[in-house]
Amino acid sequence: MHKKFMRELAALGLPVSPGPEVNLAPVTEADLDPLPDAARSYLRFMNVVGRPRDWSFRLGFRGRFRRSQREPWMRCEAWQYNTRLALARIFYLQIRFFGFIPVLGRDTYADGRGRMLIRVLDLFTVGDGKGEPYDIGELVTYLNDGIMIAPAMQLVPEVRWAKVDARSFDVAITDHGRTVQARVFVDERGAPVNFETTDRFYSDPQDPTKVTRCRWTTPVAGWQAVGDRQLPTSGQAVWHPPEGELAYADFTFDPSSLAFNVSPGAPAATSC
Repeated sequence: MHKKFMRELAALGLPVSPGPEVNLAPVTEADLDPLPDAARSYLRFMNVVGRPRDWSFRLGFRGRFRRSQREPWMRCEAWQYNTRLALARIFYLQIRFFGFIPVLGRDTYADGRGRMLIRVLDLFTVGDGKGEPYDIGELVTYLNDGIMIAPAMQLVPEVRWAKVDARSFDVAITDHGRTVQARVFVDERGAPVNFETTDRFYSDPQDPTKVTRCRWTTPVAGWQAVGDRQLPTSGQAVWHPPEGELAYADFTFDPSSLAFNVSPGAPAATSC
């Protein structure tokens, strides 16, 4: 799956390096001054001050996944690449049904369009979600990735920050004329503990054609220092439909796979 991810990522035609119009200047305290107190606390915890702005990242992780509360957890592995040069998120997730049947999910946002493609053995398509709900959902997931992994990628004109209180702030991003938003909760250090949005759409496991807007959260279990950066130790993705909370993804991040400011085709570690 890792080789397939790298090969297909390189073939997408995404920008390989920033042009002169991209602001890569180090983040200063003055850049943080207009932001809400909780957002400033968060960015300081993430050690962005004094470091050049990031334009991409790549990360691998392992974990477990399930489609409903009635189903058992299944082991999974994933790789993703995000870039702000032509705002895109490329996420590959592989699950083994019954322990041995590989199912590959491609969860992508590029050129203002979201898509969720699911293929058994990467030969037979069992799901291909497109349209406005996926455009919205994938864009807010890009925002979630940035808040948790690459905060400096959010210090751009397309992202707006708003005050809520001492321990939370709102953040919104606009791309291709579409705006999504979320609320970020932080602890006394400024470390994010949760991300909450209603700009995602839940597909009923009993009726996949039934897609409705739903509250979605990504609680974080803890944080670890990776060089001069902070990375979540692990985290969950949780749906909150009327019938009850569903934690459906539980990931542990691989620090050795983390790379910033790399082109789509750059070599990557394969430990995850």
